[in-house]
Amino acid sequence: MLSLSKLSLNQKLGVVALALGALAVFANVAPGHTVKVNAKELLTGVARAEDHVTPQELAAWIIEGRADYRLVDIRDEEAFAEYHIPTAENVPLAAVTDGALGRTDKLVLYGDGGIHAAQAWMVLRGRGYTRVYTLLEGLDAWKDEVLFPVMPESPTAEQQARFERAVQVAKFFGGQPRAAAAPGAEPMALPVTAAAPAVAPPTLPAGAGSGPKKKREGC
Repeated sequence: MLSLSKLSLNQKLGVVALALGALAVFANVAPGHTVKVNAKELLTGVARAEDHVTPQELAAWIIEGRADYRLVDIRDEEAFAEYHIPTAENVPLAAVTDGALGRTDKLVLYGDGGIHAAQAWMVLRGRGYTRVYTLLEGLDAWKDEVLFPVMPESPTAEQQARFERAVQVAKFFGGQPRAAAAPGAEPMALPVTAAAPAVAPPTLPAGAGSGPKKKREGC
């Protein structure tokens, strides 16, 4: 039996999102129609972190030019216009079931954080979409881990090499590395445009662009 006490904070938030998503599924079912939601299967997938891709994986996919998935920004049009991850298309949360997303498409959903994307994921899974994932911790994690990687203090050789690769990726997407932020410091400015600048793709470590697999924390 799955114990909530053994889940991380993000996984617990994911469970809450799943519950809210389940309500949304059943609230929008037409009279005479039913949906099937295997709660145990979905919650087990969350606990095993099989429901998402990481920011680093997504960055690798974009750099490699992969076209076997659709990146979906579920925020409103204004937020999307201000900044969005390169290659993303805008399908606001309220419109995810309006027919723009194909049931057989491989979908990666993201919002500012993880909750709204997890709700959309639950709704789509309840509607029979089996190839849907979320971006782990959403745009917040994309900013922290891809656009503005933090320079480690007194790094080991391995940490330094990893950071140097992260710097290359950040530059590709118009970001830049930063030192650890001081309390109350202003956030880094986002790139002016969503498109990646015309620079040579960074060299990625082997396996960086592999498909969804077991990863760290849930939604």
